[in-house]
Amino acid sequence: LLQADIFQEFSVQEESVTFRINLSVLLDCLTIFGTSSLPGTSTALRMCYRGYGYPLMLFLEEGGVVTVCKINTQEPDELLDFDFCSTKVVNKIILQSEGLRQAFAELDMTSEVLQITMSPDKPYFRLSTFGNAGSAHLDYPRDSDLMEAFHCNQTQTNRYKISLLKPSTKALALSCKVSIRTDAQGFLSLQYMIRNEDGQICFVEYYCCPDEDINEVE
Repeated sequence: LLQADIFQEFSVQEESVTFRINLSVLLDCLTIFGTSSLPGTSTALRMCYRGYGYPLMLFLEEGGVVTVCKINTQEPDELLDFDFCSTKVVNKIILQSEGLRQAFAELDMTSEVLQITMSPDKPYFRLSTFGNAGSAHLDYPRDSDLMEAFHCNQTQTNRYKISLLKPSTKALALSCKVSIRTDAQGFLSLQYMIRNEDGQICFVEYYCCPDEDINEVE
């Protein structure tokens, strides 16, 4: 989610606009001047969309040089709706991202699943894997220096396929904080807070359904 206030100017005439574009093409356009600007210069971006059937226009300017890119738009896919809303959240913690990065580095990623336990009592917040080397657990007490907020109402233990969680680690690497929420069905919401060089904040949200119900912690 990119908040409107991170742009110098933001104007949308319609109530909502939805389309699909090729992500690789978009990234190629955004880095057309290279991945890093020359000292004392920055790349400015203007993004325009005329409406259904028209391409997405990118105007990139750096050092007085302007490049115009036209990206063909496509019909959007229907998004899965997990019906996940804040009023249905059972457990929520906010963790410094370093804590989750540490977990992915230390736990056994040969495991097919990541088991998450959230509880108002010990172990509070536990991440577990079951890989080739055996079971591994990583616990975070509620008073951990890495814990920004802890709001757990009931004990929940759910497993999630690591193959589904791995794509979210790209956002994790850029983030400073992560909100971890679950609802009564065990659906998982990972919300990564990313602060850019100017101190502006945006969020990347990732949802994952539980792999199976776990009746007791292994």
